[in-house]
Amino acid sequence: MTHSPVVNTMKSPLPASEMPRERLVKEGAERLSNQELIAIILRTGTRSETVLQLANRVLREFDGIMMLKDASLEELQAMKGIGQVKAVGLRAALELGKRIHTAREGERYVIRTPEDVSDYVMEEMRFLSQEHFVAIYLNTKNQVLHKKTIFIGSLNASIVHPREVFKEALRRSAASIVCLHNHPSGDPAPSKEDSEVTKRLVECGKILGIDVLDHIIIGDLQYASLRELGIIT
Repeated sequence: MTHSPVVNTMKSPLPASEMPRERLVKEGAERLSNQELIAIILRTGTRSETVLQLANRVLREFDGIMMLKDASLEELQAMKGIGQVKAVGLRAALELGKRIHTAREGERYVIRTPEDVSDYVMEEMRFLSQEHFVAIYLNTKNQVLHKKTIFIGSLNASIVHPREVFKEALRRSAASIVCLHNHPSGDPAPSKEDSEVTKRLVECGKILGIDVLDHIIIGDLQYASLRELGIIT
């Protein structure tokens, strides 16, 4: 009696270097294709398809990303290999992308004065036990694009490097920056180091064409503006 050979229908896994998650970590999300991004959301394939093949089939089923964005939960679940968990994950990701795309610019916080900066960060920073150096990145309308903590610890010109401050500005296509940090003592009076760091950042900003509008020091319910004090001219 002869036996038919056993056929393994399981797909071989991709090499780690080609897995979408690994590629995103190494190269950044912007380098991934729509297929790879969808594969990350789906997480796993089926017995007969790798996750990348399943992601490609999803794209083909909806004739590309533009039609996929309006796919309903029921339409997604109707596809072979897409159960409720995968469909819900896709639907949530698509809805989040749609909300980000339709967010109105008017919802962004606008900074025009040192008081605006104080209102924006005072309650968040006044009780911090360590100094936090923060950069606020603005567009041409002085709307906040992003806020990032650059460094935690005592301010020092050799530690707060302009490269770290302006790297994010270039990434965000910011027109200008407001720098700020807190004084845990509650007294916002600037130190010699504060002035030196500020002047260095202003000079670097001039070279890059990105204005450093101000450096605000946050105390306990009070602040100091280095522009108002004449340190930034």
